[in-house]
Amino acid sequence: MRPASLTDRLPDLSRETLLVVSLVGGAEFVNHTYLVLFPPILGILSQEFGVSLAMLGVAMGVQGAANTLFQLPFGYLSDNYDRRLTLGLSLGLSTASVFLIAFAPTFEILLVGQALLGIGIAGHHPAHFPLLADATPENLRARAFSVRGFLGSLGFGFPPVFFAAILGFRGLTWRGAVALIGAFGALYAVVTLFAFQRYVGEGVTAPEVGDSTDADETDSRSRLAAARRELRAILASPGVLALALLALVASTASWGLTSYAVVLLQNGYGLALDAANLTLSAMFVVGAVAVLVGGDLSDRFSAGPLIVVSYASVVVLVGLLASLSIPALAAVACLLVVGGTRALAGPARSKLADGLSARSDLGRNFAIITVGTMTGSALAPPLFGALIEGPGLQVAFAAIAGISVLAVLVTLFVLSRQSGGGRESATAAAEESSREGVGAETESE
Repeated sequence: MRPASLTDRLPDLSRETLLVVSLVGGAEFVNHTYLVLFPPILGILSQEFGVSLAMLGVAMGVQGAANTLFQLPFGYLSDNYDRRLTLGLSLGLSTASVFLIAFAPTFEILLVGQALLGIGIAGHHPAHFPLLADATPENLRARAFSVRGFLGSLGFGFPPVFFAAILGFRGLTWRGAVALIGAFGALYAVVTLFAFQRYVGEGVTAPEVGDSTDADETDSRSRLAAARRELRAILASPGVLALALLALVASTASWGLTSYAVVLLQNGYGLALDAANLTLSAMFVVGAVAVLVGGDLSDRFSAGPLIVVSYASVVVLVGLLASLSIPALAAVACLLVVGGTRALAGPARSKLADGLSARSDLGRNFAIITVGTMTGSALAPPLFGALIEGPGLQVAFAAIAGISVLAVLVTLFVLSRQSGGGRESATAAAEESSREGVGAETESE
């Protein structure tokens, strides 16, 4: 009998579940819109601020580095205090940072805006995945993740089209376009936080912890013990650490492609800026559809082989693009297919992470994996920007293909290590951590 899809089961889902999935997906749309403000306008920013493509790559890397550094603090906040608070801080700070970027008078202020934006965005994943996991039945969880991924992919695709439309009007500049994106994000943040406060219960927004929020935790000794427990729990989760490594490798390749696809089409294949930006947007739209397909396939079949096929396809297609020998129309087609194939892996990887997690460590585990993702986003722009300005486009995109090969190999390693694992090991680690926590609290009393 065919398993039910998310749409098949809509009548069986509570209004709270549907609301949480919708709101989290919308927050991911906003989050991803903020993440790709720079790629559509790299040439404009280079001229206005008088900096090289490599320096703009550094600016994008600063955002990724700040995002990486604040994953675990936000994960701790999500797991131990309130996921609604985590989401609110993330939306608020990231939106304020977008306005700072829009009106930055110098490149230095632009860098500050990028750093603050990275800090703000860091709270999304540690809040999103636990909210979805607690609000959604397990047999539909990958599909819920895929809805979030679908809207996130649309968020990636929005800025290129939006910039192309805004810059087509006389008197309108990139600054006005960025400010309008920030205004939309501010409105969405207000609506989302009101809806969570009014219509979503604490069973979804509150962390699943025991006594870790007791008053004793205010004692510095207890806090140090809690930090040691967190570190031991992280080191005792080899499956999650392996997925973080996979996320690092895959993200480096993906962000290299995302950051410089427009440059490749312009300088390598002779497309105009508006056509290149529309291609980038179309790539994300195709990816949005593929995310939904990936979520459905991940719930129906094994997630691992789907990830391998996804990354292996990226290797072939990006290698073809790196040759610079195919017609421009074929290059556009390749990018669209890459947008779809790389997106298939997202829900599958999230399902693997969910399966390795006990319920009380979801925020931390997804934060760890996101550290890998955002480290890749920090490394890729300056790395590939320098390669483009040095050896050239062909070397840069050949390197992206090579890193995608590494993603396939890491995936195979992860699957071989997890063949006998599963949630049991995660639960055991969580129980051990809990026992240590009780002992530490007893000592402090």
